[in-house]
Amino acid sequence: MARKQTLGYVELEWTCPNCNSRNRGRDKTCANCGAPQPENVKFERAADEKLIATADAKGAALGPDIHCGFCGTRNPADAITCSQCGANLKEGKARAAGQEMAAAAKVTAVTCTNCGAENPSTRTMCEKCGSPLPTAAAPVSFAAPMGGSAAPAAPASSAKPAKKPNWLLIGGITFLLMICCVAGLWAFLAPSSSVQATVTDVYWQTSVPVLAQQEVRYNDKAGNPPGDAYDVSCHTETKSVCEQKTIDQGNGYAKVEEVCHDESTDYCSYTMLEWKTIQTYPLEGYDLFPQYASPTISNGQRLGSPSESFTVTFDSSKGTLTYNPGSADEFSQFAPGSEWTLKLNAFGGIVSVSQ
Repeated sequence: MARKQTLGYVELEWTCPNCNSRNRGRDKTCANCGAPQPENVKFERAADEKLIATADAKGAALGPDIHCGFCGTRNPADAITCSQCGANLKEGKARAAGQEMAAAAKVTAVTCTNCGAENPSTRTMCEKCGSPLPTAAAPVSFAAPMGGSAAPAAPASSAKPAKKPNWLLIGGITFLLMICCVAGLWAFLAPSSSVQATVTDVYWQTSVPVLAQQEVRYNDKAGNPPGDAYDVSCHTETKSVCEQKTIDQGNGYAKVEEVCHDESTDYCSYTMLEWKTIQTYPLEGYDLFPQYASPTISNGQRLGSPSESFTVTFDSSKGTLTYNPGSADEFSQFAPGSEWTLKLNAFGGIVSVSQ
């Protein structure tokens, strides 16, 4: 079950649609032009929000404000009649509340549209001329991080439009990188020259492993042990996972709460019998007839999958070249003294062979 703890409250802000000035969440009218706050104006998190203790957040926990159904005036949640026209607020409309609020976007300054002065993003009025500063851009659309603290949020966005990425430049660079990759791959795989060559030497090597079951101990592995495990011992570890959320109260404030829940994970230690290589039996030769060892195995042992490698050495005008056939059948064709046409890549490696 989730556990919630209220850490405190933060005051929000709203932007006046009449003059574009930012106002404190508690303000019912615009501090710049005096226009009343419309009911459809949304609260946003401030760039310089500071956590207010629950006891000091007067009115923050009352609930969503009510806009009068007759004159539209904003009233506190516990009001019965409108402070402006005296109408019964039963006909009013409560503001929306309960939504988790995204943090303010990160910027460092806001430009005054009147005098052009740069102001800290936390100010609402220009330090130079006193004009209202423009609203910040819409907040980013991610919630508070897991386990976040109640520290102030990132600053609000500047009025300057964000610089758009140069997709033409990015596309050009990406295209050039792709061309370079394709060219390198082509130089490695594509034949660029051919040479006549004579087989001077052949060599093969094979290996046959012998396997036996051995005990393997696993310690503190998450999840359930395999069905054939033994000497099993398990324990459960529980940790508290917390997430900080900022919830709109609909009254110019947001509640900062920490929501925690327990996550449990089972860890087990156990022993398994697994087939392990205990010895290998290699053979090698300088002919076209590779052979595989046939070791004698004891009870409780078995043979593993054999492995092999083949090497053909050529003499050519390009010097000594080597080639590794992919199978014993292919290897058997390279009789010493036979003539072959070798196709080489740009680095001098053999791409293909033919007679």
